[in-house]
Amino acid sequence: MISFKERVEGVVIGTAYGDALGATIEKLTRAEIKEKYGKVETINMPWHKENWEPEKRLNRTRGYGTYTDDTLMTEALINVYSTLNRHIDSYDFADEFIKEIAFRPRYIPELGKEALIIDRLFYPDKYPFVRHTLANCDPREGGIGNMVNCGAAMYIAPIGVVNACNPAAAYNEAISFAMGHQCSYGLEAAGVLAAAVSKAFDPNTTIEEIINTAISYAKDGTKAAIIAIVDKANELKDKREDADLIVEEFHNVIKTFSPMGDDINRSIDKVGVPSNHYTPSRVFSIEELPIALGYIVLNDGEFYNSINDGINSGRDTDSIGVMIGVILGAFHGSSIFSSESIEMINKKNKIDLYDVSERLKLCSQNIIEQDLKKQINVVKNLEIIKIWED
Repeated sequence: MISFKERVEGVVIGTAYGDALGATIEKLTRAEIKEKYGKVETINMPWHKENWEPEKRLNRTRGYGTYTDDTLMTEALINVYSTLNRHIDSYDFADEFIKEIAFRPRYIPELGKEALIIDRLFYPDKYPFVRHTLANCDPREGGIGNMVNCGAAMYIAPIGVVNACNPAAAYNEAISFAMGHQCSYGLEAAGVLAAAVSKAFDPNTTIEEIINTAISYAKDGTKAAIIAIVDKANELKDKREDADLIVEEFHNVIKTFSPMGDDINRSIDKVGVPSNHYTPSRVFSIEELPIALGYIVLNDGEFYNSINDGINSGRDTDSIGVMIGVILGAFHGSSIFSSESIEMINKKNKIDLYDVSERLKLCSQNIIEQDLKKQINVVKNLEIIKIWED
């Protein structure tokens, strides 16, 4: 039996591992990854920009276990839970989460120094600071107007932990919280991923049930995209060794729901050119979540085949790695990770993943215990009502 502690560790380590694994090749196409690396199957690899001039790589460094904003934001969310010790919503995003990312310095691995998380963030993840702190918006409307992407889904896994074995509660809390950051299908992906992580904590669950849980809570284009990718993954299981074919087929499916393709960089020639990229839509989906679920299905939930195939498919590789890492980390527990990998990540990022996991475990246990007491009270109230009826 995998313990709750081991599953929480699996989520936290799975976040950092998937992030570090994919970070070395983020934004490369499948063809570029093959040309530069062959195949990336370890975090002990150099960044594809390692030999670039410092200013061209924005004075950042990656590789050899370095993680990115996906993990930094996940830890920030864990800090919010540790501080509040209760369920959270968009008002807590506007308050405690903004404090974590914009006012409390910590070590930023890619910068190699103490700084604010916001100094590292991509523009759509800085946007909530403007909305909440400068524009003083209704916290529930914080995500309106943002670039629709995977920015909220990439760090949402702790909400699945706090609502372990209760996917409905995980979905609802993730939506309520992430409204402060994202909208449309970017918001939807956060809810669905939290539900999948929650389901993965069920000791009696299967990979098929986790996938069906994701589908059951997904709406609109997110639901359609997951179903389409999962169907394609099941269809191609006997050809899973042909990685190029799988990538081609998955990308052909996802382009119906995410039109960017390999064109994911914003450059000066795109300024002022009309586009439906990253705009709100009921028929679109982010790419990362369906692709991650597709590789989990393709490999029947085996951790390393799933995550290695996922990140080597290209594009937003670190977030794909994180999404596979948190679901399968919860499902398999922390024993799937080697001590060498954990030690490398801890040393490179000046972190103790076991300490972070312990903090998430303790506050999750407290919150779940509070929920159970409320359920007992509900049962007692129902008994009183029955007496009244009698």
